[in-house]
Amino acid sequence: MSVRTSGITVTADGRRSEGLVGGQPPAPAGEPAALGTGLGLDPDDLPDGLVVADETGRVICFNAAAARITDIAPGDAVGRPLEQALPLQDIEGRRWWRLTDPYGGLAIRRGQPERNLLLGGREVLVSARYVRSRPTGPVQRLVIALRGTEARRRTELSHAELIATVAHELRSPLTSVKGFTATLLQKWERFTDDQKRLMLETVDADANRVTRLIAELLDISRIDSGRLEVRRQRVDMSAAVRRHVQAQTTAGQRPDRFLIRMLEPLPDLWADPDKVDQVLGNLLENAVRHGEGTVTIEVGPVSDETSTEGTSVTVSDEGPGIPEESMSRVFTRFWRGSKRGGTGLGLYIVKGIVEAHGGTITVGRAPAGGAQFRFSLPVATPAFMH
Repeated sequence: MSVRTSGITVTADGRRSEGLVGGQPPAPAGEPAALGTGLGLDPDDLPDGLVVADETGRVICFNAAAARITDIAPGDAVGRPLEQALPLQDIEGRRWWRLTDPYGGLAIRRGQPERNLLLGGREVLVSARYVRSRPTGPVQRLVIALRGTEARRRTELSHAELIATVAHELRSPLTSVKGFTATLLQKWERFTDDQKRLMLETVDADANRVTRLIAELLDISRIDSGRLEVRRQRVDMSAAVRRHVQAQTTAGQRPDRFLIRMLEPLPDLWADPDKVDQVLGNLLENAVRHGEGTVTIEVGPVSDETSTEGTSVTVSDEGPGIPEESMSRVFTRFWRGSKRGGTGLGLYIVKGIVEAHGGTITVGRAPAGGAQFRFSLPVATPAFMH
C-alpha cells in the first residue's frame, strides 16, 4: 500500500518517495521531499511529532520527532490502524480514539485541541486536525501533532517556585504584623508611648513590604500575559533621577556616594512616570545593596546612530560586579546577585517595563569593575495622541 500526502508518497513499511504534487516535478536527487508545495521540507525536519492517518484510519506518516516522543519506531507504526499504532488514553484510562471517534463522529468537527494524554505510562501533549474534502464530508486525513511535556513541566516548576518564594516572603512580615498587633491589643496599657510608636512603625513598614510584593506579583502577571499598560506622559528624566538619589540619602545613604552626570540637551521623553520611577528605584536599590563605592548615574540622549531618538540611563557601581557566566540570567525570575535578601523578581520586572515602552536594557561591567545597567527609552508619543 502507498498513499501520497503533502508531496510525499509513504509506503506501508514507512518508506517515502517523491512524486508530483499540484503538477510540480519531484525534488532533485539528494534533496528532501517537499512537505507542502515549494517548502522543501521533510517531515523529519519538523521539531514536533507528526502522525498522519488516511481515510481508513491507518498511519501513513510517522516522523522522527514522533518516534522520539513516543519511543515507537516508525516502522512499527506506519501501515497499522491508528488505535494500535498510537494507543492513547486520557487520565481516566479511556481509549482516546474510541472516545473521540474522529471518523464516525459529528461531521462538523474540525479537530481536537491540545491536551495531556497518556501513552504507555508517559505523558504526551496531543492535538489533532480533521482534514475533509468538503466542510461536512468524511475525514480524508487525520493529522496529529505530538509534543513532549518538558516545557510544560518547566512552566509548572517556575510557578511552584514563584508560589514558594511568595509564601516565604509573606510569612515574615505577616508574622511580625500579627505578633505586634496581638501584643498591643492584649497589653496596651503596659507600654509607653515610645514603645507603642516603635511597634506601629514596624507594623507599617512590614505592611508596606507586603504591598510591594503584591504589586510585584501583579506586574509579573501583566508582563507574562502581555497586558502591562503604559500611560505615557512627559517625563523629566533628570528630575526623576535626582528625586531617587534624594530618597536614598534621606533613607540614610551618604550624599557623596552618588554621582550624577547629565549629558544635555535631552530629547522630550513620553513614558509612564510611575513605571520609570519603578525602574530607577530598582536599579538604584540594587546598586546600593549589592554594589560598593560610588554609584554613578549617567543620563543622556541615545548615542547609537542606528537607534531611534530617545533617552539613555546608565547606573554603575564599584562593587565586585556580576560574574560573566551569570550575566545571561540577570533578567530572569528569581536571579539574585548576592545572598542579601530580595525576591529575585525586580530585574525581571524592570526588563518587562522597559520593553513595554519599546526600549532596551543591558547589563555589563562598569569601568570601575562593578555592575553596569543601561536602559534606553524611545521618545515615543503621548497617550492622548494614540
